[in-house]
This record gives sequence, C-alpha cells and structure tokens, in this order.
Amino acid sequence: MKTEQAVPETGRLEAGVWPLRARLAADGELEIGGVRATDLARRFGTPLHVLDEADVRERCRAFRAAFPGGEVAYASKAMSCTGLLRWVREEGLSLDASSAGELAVARRSGFPADRILLHGNGKTGEDLRAAFSYAVGTIVVDSAAEISRLAVQAASGLRGPQAVLLRVVPGIDGGTHAALTTGTEDQQFGFSLASGAAAEAAHRILGQHRLRLAGVHCHIGSQIADLGRYVRALDRVMDFLVRLRATDGVVLDRLDLGGGFAVPYRAGDPGLEPADVGAAVQAALTTLCARHRYPTPRLTIEPGRAIVARAGVTLYRVVGVKRAASGRVFVTVDGGMSDNPRPSLYQARYTVRLAGRTTTANNRPVTIVGRHCEAGDVLVPDASLPADLRLGEVLAVACTGAYHHAMASNYNLVRRSPVVAVRGGRARLLVRRETEDDLLARDVG
Repeated sequence: MKTEQAVPETGRLEAGVWPLRARLAADGELEIGGVRATDLARRFGTPLHVLDEADVRERCRAFRAAFPGGEVAYASKAMSCTGLLRWVREEGLSLDASSAGELAVARRSGFPADRILLHGNGKTGEDLRAAFSYAVGTIVVDSAAEISRLAVQAASGLRGPQAVLLRVVPGIDGGTHAALTTGTEDQQFGFSLASGAAAEAAHRILGQHRLRLAGVHCHIGSQIADLGRYVRALDRVMDFLVRLRATDGVVLDRLDLGGGFAVPYRAGDPGLEPADVGAAVQAALTTLCARHRYPTPRLTIEPGRAIVARAGVTLYRVVGVKRAASGRVFVTVDGGMSDNPRPSLYQARYTVRLAGRTTTANNRPVTIVGRHCEAGDVLVPDASLPADLRLGEVLAVACTGAYHHAMASNYNLVRRSPVVAVRGGRARLLVRRETEDDLLARDVG
C-alpha cells in the first residue's frame, strides 16, 4: 500500500503551473488575481473556470516582444469568448479561427477582420460564407477541393483577390502524443512536401486570378518541447519556397510556422518560453534566407495554449471520499470529463491542491474522479491531498485555461461551467453557467 506523504511547504505553490500572480495566503487560501478561491466558488458556484486577465495580457506581450516585426495570431480554438478576444485584440495580436462559430465570437468582440486567419482541414460552406461575409484577411488552404471552392466564393464578392496561405506537411514528427501530432505524412492536414502535392496545389492557386498566394503555413503538433523540431520544419518549408521561386518565378512574403509550444502542467514538466522560441526561430530563418538568397518573409506564429493555459484555474467541490477494497482512495468532485476531457483523450496530468485552508494532516495518495457514469472519468489519477479532506471543500486544478471551456460538453446533461475573469482583486463573469432552460431550448420534441 502507498504511504502517506508530507504536506508541501505552506505558502509555496508548485513552480511554473499556476497564474503568475497566484499565491497562497498564510491561512492556506489560494488567491488568483487577488481574489480568494473559496470566495469565487461561493459567489459563482462550482465547477468554475477562473481566468487571470493580467496573466493572459502579459503572455500576449511576451510573444509580441519575442517576434518584433512578426505576427502573433492567438489560436482561438484553445479558448474563445468575447471578453478574452477583446484582451487579445487590445494587446495587438491577430487571431486564428477555425469555424463560423469562432468567427462569430471574433465579430462580436470587435476583432478586425484583416487580422484574422481562417483555418480548418474541413471547412464547410457555412465557414467560408462567414469568412467572406466578415472579409477575413487570410484563409489557410488545406485541401485541393478547397481551392476551387474558394475561387468560386471569391469571384462572387466585390473585393480584390483573397489572400491565402498554403498549408504544407513538412514531414516532421513533433515528438508528442500521437493525437497531437500534425506535421507527419499520412495525416488529414495540409499538402505533402515529399509527394509533390504541395507544389501542385501552389500551381493551381497561382492559376486562380481571384486568389493570391501570399505564403505557406505548417504546424507540427501541440505540446512541442524541442525547438530543434521547429528549426527542421522551417528548413524544409524554406526549401519549398526556394523551389517554387525557381519553377514559378514567385517570391512569397509570408511564412506561418503554427504554434504548439509546450506548457508545463506539473512542476518539472518541459515548457518553452516565448523569448527562447523567438530567438531560435528567427535566427534559423535569417540563416536560411541568407543561404538561399531569399528575401526574409514575414513570420507568423499561432500560440493558443501557451497564452491562456497557465492563466486558468478550475475550482471544484468535493462531493465524495471513498476507499475501495484495494485500499485506493477516490475523491469525487462535482465536475469531470464534461468540463475537462483531456485526461480521457490524451492521458493529460494535472496539479491539484486544497484551496481553502492549512492543515497539519499528512497528505495521502488519492485518485480524483468526476461525477459522470464512466470508469474513465478520472481527472487526476495520482493526486496527493490531506488525509483530513472533507466534503464540500474546494479543490483547485492548475493550468486549465486551454482546451477546457473550449472542449466542454453536456454529457449526462450536466450544465457547462461559467468562466470568470479576475484582476486586481475583482472578479467579473465572462461566460455564465448554462441553465436547464438552455439545455431544453434546443429539444423541440
């Protein structure tokens, strides 16, 4: 049987995974953006997604500083709501959207259309109509069928040629979870460089007078911790640009390297800092352009998780503590896979702690599970929490700003959680909690 463990030092949070200004008060209370976690739970209920506004803004600024003269496009698939997109807009970032719905939120937030890129390997007619209606600045072409569909759509409009980027597959393994790898062959994304599909697609786009091939795009995956993989991808994309110059006489002035920069979820996990990414990528681009005597294209990167993940904390209440015949202790909370599917999908691991008090009790190993009717609804399989944990107490899970609210569901018809912004000791609602009326409104019976 596992042994009990000493309680972590009072007043110290695990390094690298909580919002930059989160702290533990002397009484053991977790404070986020100057607001006590238990006060947030009492006021807004649980489960509750909390987002530190100052943290998000600071990370936006860090990426902009790391890429002077480049374009930083926030990947809104990580988390999208009007309040958050306003922060991103105000910090001067562009936006990466991937559906008509994400474009609708961008439009409501007042995001400038010329700073929006539309992504997606399976863009629907609705997505394309929304993009042209909004006059989105750039569309990333992901399939051969899309080229003719875009040309037809562009011809029906009154504005000039639509700027497009060609998504290419560089054949680089991101070295991450298989479900998060997007830069290798035999994928549903983009055009292969190795097979010649990318060159053929470029020729087709260049032959469409209503489309303007502005540059290329690639993405090698998510949670990439090795900068060398980005440099190798950049090398292969630059080779393609040089070959395209030789065969078609065109020099493209934009290069989008995607995102996927690793974020630590637990102390000791690998991560990438914006300054390190910027230094490595821009040095490689300068060297490659000099070697090929190619004018330096404008660089775009697309951080999503790296901007918003660490700014988020999810609060739960304990609704059950149970010891199984094996001796394992299960702690059940009032949320689960409906507000965080990542442990089930990717075996993601998280940092969790008691939010509201200090204790002299030793920690013991526990498995934190959700409320849903699935054996796989396990949020944290290897948590360490005080042995005197009580029903109704608040637990805080770190680094939940990305792919939680965005991937939430209504499994078991559980209502989706609200999102609250905190800053300078104040809290305000960004997204309200779903109601039973919301659930029933779509059921027309």
